[in-house]
Amino acid sequence: MPKTLREEFPSVLDVAYRDYRLYMHVEEIMSRDVLMVEGTKSMMHAARVMGEHHVGSLLVKGPERPMGIVTERDLLTRVIAADKDPAKVRVSAAMSPRLITIKPQTEIREAARTMIREKGRLVVVDGRQLAGIVTASDLIRSRPLAPETTTLVSRFMTKQVATAAPDTKVLDAAKRMGRERIGSLIVEKGSKPWGIFTERDLLSKVIYMEGELAGKIETYASSPLIGVRSDCSIHSAAKLMVDKHVRRLPVFDGERLSGIITARDLVEAYAL
Repeated sequence: MPKTLREEFPSVLDVAYRDYRLYMHVEEIMSRDVLMVEGTKSMMHAARVMGEHHVGSLLVKGPERPMGIVTERDLLTRVIAADKDPAKVRVSAAMSPRLITIKPQTEIREAARTMIREKGRLVVVDGRQLAGIVTASDLIRSRPLAPETTTLVSRFMTKQVATAAPDTKVLDAAKRMGRERIGSLIVEKGSKPWGIFTERDLLSKVIYMEGELAGKIETYASSPLIGVRSDCSIHSAAKLMVDKHVRRLPVFDGERLSGIITARDLVEAYAL
């Protein structure tokens, strides 16, 4: 049979994945210590657990298997943005009952495609047993060592960036992120990007550390910014995320903020 065009002229990422042998399957990169929470607990309790352990999700205990998953985004969109008290909302009322499951033997690139298609974290099951969980950050850490290419950050970044003043109240920032379904706000000082306030900052620096929801986001934001140029390769951006332990990178053209790229954006790039 004649070769297809892609077989005849494989992309650089195709070559990288074809030659890549270090992490072939999900079981090599998944997090095995999966944190769980009871559905009867409050969302404030769940938020504190996530903040303490610096994770963005918890599986919800069921009689035999997990009955759902609750995430930092659920806290923002279903509780805070809805003007509900996290201390009074049960996890079972805010969780997502649908679990996206894959097998430990699933190839990493297929896992990346599943994550982008299904838009969620991946729960790894071996038969009927829970084996682990895979996040976008896990997939970025397992990226193939692709050479520098013309696959640039500018192709996958989000161009519309949400910004906020440094004196914005934490609660107002959280409500906005929940309403707009975004994971961060770029904090500006003097009309220039100064820092970033994220979902994880809300959990780890405010809720877990018992910070002030009425306080200013500049108190809890991360600064200085760790960013990349728009002509940076996706491989370099992924490496920077891993090295700096961040999930979002502001993108600059010179001194001008032109976008933001997330770990999930990079998963989409590697899933093509």
